[in-house]
Amino acid sequence: MTQYQDILFEAGDGIATITINRPEKYNAFRGQTCEELIQALHRAGWDRSIGVVVLAGAGEKAFCTGGDQSAHDGSYDGRGVIGLPVEELQSLIRDIPKPVIAKVQGFAIGGGNVLVTCCDLAIASEKAVFGQVGPKVGSVDPGFGTALLARSVGEKKAREIWFLCRRYGAQEALAMGLVNAVVPAERLDAEVESWCREILTMSPTAIAIAKRSFNMDSENIRGISNMGMQSLALFYGTDESKEGVKAFLEKRPPNFRAPQRRVSK
Repeated sequence: MTQYQDILFEAGDGIATITINRPEKYNAFRGQTCEELIQALHRAGWDRSIGVVVLAGAGEKAFCTGGDQSAHDGSYDGRGVIGLPVEELQSLIRDIPKPVIAKVQGFAIGGGNVLVTCCDLAIASEKAVFGQVGPKVGSVDPGFGTALLARSVGEKKAREIWFLCRRYGAQEALAMGLVNAVVPAERLDAEVESWCREILTMSPTAIAIAKRSFNMDSENIRGISNMGMQSLALFYGTDESKEGVKAFLEKRPPNFRAPQRRVSK
């Protein structure tokens, strides 16, 4: 059996559950986390005994809060264009031929919100909170996190989410189309289990074809993401982006518009 450091993997009776296991970091992901998630998705995605995959976060506070800023200093700590193979992870959620359900019990912020967007379905606890944080810390997800989000919640709402970095409760997320269902926290596990069981009664080949058909309509976003990550890698090398990370770690408001960063008229 594969041993994981940052995630938990459980499979049985047709369901694979992949859990980000960094609750002390609000399940923020580092390079190691992404690599393990990719490996686990491959493991579940091509196992014929598995019909549905659940993506979750450990603990009660957070589903996932995106990239671990403590592992970010102009680049993250792993491979890939920005030091995180995040575009590979996002694409894989879409590529495996079976539904991936996000089970959201707490904060789904930043890259965590993008994971929810990429999942085929999302079921949230009433305590769940969604939103983006990138512009607050000198970052952005210039691919699935923007373009696919706009397809999910609408162009104007997606721009609001990114430009204002507000937080949205579970019922707001349901109303905008970001999640499929909201239930009391104590019923979340049972609700996800129920959806999984219903999916497992369906034709797996029909489900796989349907998923790929949905993806074809937005497949160009993969190219947008690849180009966007190249731009993001350049942005991470700027003083402006570094100020966002530094301010976050120092727990102070960032000063993105310092005099030395202004352009004279």
